[in-house]
Amino acid sequence: MGRPIPPSWPSPWPASSTTLYRARRPPWWHRRRIDRSLPPRRPPRRRGTGPRSSRLSWLRWLLVALLVLVLLVVAGGAGLYVRAGRQLQHVDALGDYAGRPAAGRGTNWLLVGSDSRAELTPQQRKELHVGNNQVRNTDTIMVLHYGEHGPSLVSLPRDSYVPVPGYGSRKINEAYADGGPRLLTRTVEQATGLRIDRYAEVNFLGLVQVVDALPDGVRLCLERPLRDERSGADFPAGCRRMNGTQALAYVRARYADPQGDLGRVKRQRRLIGALADGMTDSRVLLDPFRLRRVLDVSVAALRVDQQAGMAQLLDMGWAMKRLAGGSGAATTVPVRQPGVMVAGAGSVLLWDENGASRLFRALRHDDPIPTSVDK
Repeated sequence: MGRPIPPSWPSPWPASSTTLYRARRPPWWHRRRIDRSLPPRRPPRRRGTGPRSSRLSWLRWLLVALLVLVLLVVAGGAGLYVRAGRQLQHVDALGDYAGRPAAGRGTNWLLVGSDSRAELTPQQRKELHVGNNQVRNTDTIMVLHYGEHGPSLVSLPRDSYVPVPGYGSRKINEAYADGGPRLLTRTVEQATGLRIDRYAEVNFLGLVQVVDALPDGVRLCLERPLRDERSGADFPAGCRRMNGTQALAYVRARYADPQGDLGRVKRQRRLIGALADGMTDSRVLLDPFRLRRVLDVSVAALRVDQQAGMAQLLDMGWAMKRLAGGSGAATTVPVRQPGVMVAGAGSVLLWDENGASRLFRALRHDDPIPTSVDK
C-alpha cells in the first residue's frame, strides 16, 4: 500500500485511479522545494534524553538519597529518644503542701549536684579526691528559669543560711541530708518564693562519666591559676581541655579560691555551659554511636522528678545551650555578708534581702534579671 493522500492534496485522477496515485510520488507542484544551502534538520529529540535530562536525573537521585538519609537519621534519633526515655530515673522531689508558692510565668528547674559517695569504690574516691564522708549533701544548687525573655540561671551557694522547714535555720545544702530532694525543693521554694516545676540531680560519678563520654571532654578557661589539694585541682591560667576527673576537681575547688563558695558557683555555671556545648557538638549529633553513648551515660547519671520526661529535658538542654552561647543571664543570689560565723553552723552566707527579693520577683513574673544583680 502506498502513502495515503493528505486531505489538502487535490486528486488530478479519477477515483478509480486513487490506488495508482497513492503508489506514486506526489506531482511536482506539490513537492516541497529544498534549499540545499541550509544544514539538514536534526531528528526530533525524544523527551528525557540529552545532557540537561541527565543532570536532572542525577539531581533527582541525589535528592532521593538525601531524603532516605534524613529519614534514617530521624528514625535513629527517635529510637534513641524513646530508649533514653524508658531508662530515665525518677525521684519524688515535688509535692503540695500548705503555703506553697503560686505558679508564676515560665518554667523553673531546680538543678542539684549531689556529693553522694555511695556508688564510688575506695579507688574512685581516692582518684576523685572526695574522701569517705557518707553524709549526702549538695555541692551545687541552681535555679534555671526560662520563658519569653530568655533563660536565666541563678546559683544558690551551698553555705546560704536559710530556714529549713522543720529544722530551723541552717545551711541550704543540709536540707538534702535532712529530707532528701523533697525537703530541698520545699526549702528553695520557701526561701525564693518561686514555685519549682521540674527537678534534676546528678552525682559525682555521673558528672565524671558524662564529661568522659564527650569528644575531648570539655573546654574550660581560668583567669588565674587554680590549685586546691583537697579537690585535686592544679591548673595554670588559660584555656584547656579537661576530662571528667579534672572537671570535677575544677568545679569542687573552693579552699584555695579567694572568693570561696562564691567563686565555686561561678565555675559550676561555666562547667554547665561547657557541657551544653559538648553535648550539642556536631561530632556527637552526627555520630549515632557516640550520640547513643552520650545519651545512655547522661540518662544513667540523672534523676528527675516523676513528671519530667525526655521532652522536658530537651527544653532544659536547649535553655542551657542558649546560656552557653551568651543568650540570657547567669548570676548568684545577692549576698549581704559572706563568711559570717554562726554557732552550730560554722561559716555561712547571708543573702541581701532586698536584692534577692528583686531577683526572684523578676523570675516569678518572667522579667529580665535586674542589672544590679546580674553578675
